[in-house]
Amino acid sequence: MSLICLIIAGLFEVFWSTMMKLSQGFSNLFYSFLTIVGMILSFAGLIFATKHLPISIAYPVWTGIGAVGSVLVGIFLFHENLNGFTLLFVGLLIIGIVGIKLTSGE
Repeated sequence: MSLICLIIAGLFEVFWSTMMKLSQGFSNLFYSFLTIVGMILSFAGLIFATKHLPISIAYPVWTGIGAVGSVLVGIFLFHENLNGFTLLFVGLLIIGIVGIKLTSGE
């Protein structure tokens, strides 16, 4: 249950970072509001997950989901062009997140 909550919290991190981009520097109140709601839900999920998971697992997984998810949103929603090296390092980030989880014993 904690891992599922952590994954959902990571997805809310992707959500709030996307809304922050759409808020255009917090000048659009609707997207600014969604940014804050997403932040609260993301942090709440992380807080819940750290009650049952070690912080050494929960935080890297949470930030990794947010980082990789934000890269994917940038590519597919905002049509950002990333070079091969950037994509290589995103792949390494995914491998690192999976490796942390697999070797944690949790």
